[in-house]
Amino acid sequence: MNIIEDVREAVIAIPAGAVASYDDIGKRIGAGPRQVGRAMSLLNDSVPWWRVVYADGRPASCHDGRAPGLLNDEGTPMLGARVDMKRARHRWAR
Repeated sequence: MNIIEDVREAVIAIPAGAVASYDDIGKRIGAGPRQVGRAMSLLNDSVPWWRVVYADGRPASCHDGRAPGLLNDEGTPMLGARVDMKRARHRWAR
């Protein structure tokens, strides 16, 4: 298992306007959320990193805090500063 490639493929599969949590991805690939976070830090900017959020809908604070703006630009359902996980969670993450 190559966790970096597995994380990359899972994140790329999340369409614009949808999200998955670190735990959702971990369950999909058989890894823990911390392992997913570590692998995410090794991916390049061609991967839509902003579509991976904390379980409570908080966007990641990395990349100079650009995630909320990018999520908003894609029309991701938000509840204030958090993603509306009930509406935005990607179908394989439910």
